[in-house]
Amino acid sequence: MTAFLYALTVLIWGTTWIAIKHQLGAVAFEASIAYRFALAGAVLAAGLALTGRLKTIPWRHQPFVLLQALCLFSCNFACFYLATRSVPSGIVSVVFSAATIFNVANAYLFHRRRPAPRVLAGAVIGLLGIACLFRDTLIGTALDRDTAIGLGLALLGTWFFSAGNLVSARNQRHGLPVATVNAYGMLYGAALVAGVASLRGVPFGFDPSPAYVGALLYLAIPGSVIGFTAYLTVVHRIGPEKAAYMTVLFPVVALTISVFAEGYRVTPLASLGFALVLAGNVVVFAPLQALRAHRKGRPEAACDA
Repeated sequence: MTAFLYALTVLIWGTTWIAIKHQLGAVAFEASIAYRFALAGAVLAAGLALTGRLKTIPWRHQPFVLLQALCLFSCNFACFYLATRSVPSGIVSVVFSAATIFNVANAYLFHRRRPAPRVLAGAVIGLLGIACLFRDTLIGTALDRDTAIGLGLALLGTWFFSAGNLVSARNQRHGLPVATVNAYGMLYGAALVAGVASLRGVPFGFDPSPAYVGALLYLAIPGSVIGFTAYLTVVHRIGPEKAAYMTVLFPVVALTISVFAEGYRVTPLASLGFALVLAGNVVVFAPLQALRAHRKGRPEAACDA
């Protein structure tokens, strides 16, 4: 099940960058974010209520649900939407893959948890692969003031996402159900974005075009309801450091779609990038303890692994 949720999240979130691109235009980005998470939170809460799985969250945990909303369902996406105004979405997805490094750093800073050497090695290999995949795009992007600001916003959004991982892990350690926290958190996030936008006088228009509505539905249901529930469940099962490695795979999925949808040509360097990303995945998740146990002839250790 963990492997299935891991693959499902990679496939869903690897395609959301295209949907986000269709939301940029006539509608203010704050409105698009608020619409997305209001719809996602309402759908998720209704589904949980109908199945009797919507739980009450004690007041002492509400500040942490709000903090999760700030990190995962509002501030991070505000940064990403702003970043895509001056930086190509492909570059933003590459920057987002740095969540692996942020998660390792945050886990050490806040919990003094040292990362396993293979997690660090796999992350470095994967990021090198991403650099190979997007080398031409990175070189072709002029580093002017707007681009620098866009890259900074993408990094800030990635940090918020990483911090949200740790908050979610904390909430799950205290027995709070992932789906219920997500439902409340998405509604909180929508309210926060809408509130700040209203104070700034941002108009809340709507684009009825099929492209915008289709993107909104995809981002709200698969991208948010399914994607965040699957991802945060994986965070609980394997830890934020390993779970964040899937962010290295998102650009690979986006690039694969680009091959068929946008005529992207795979160069030898890009092929090397694919291979490095896959190799990094193997390094992170290879059952090294099982191999050691096999060498020492201790099957019980293999079972523990």
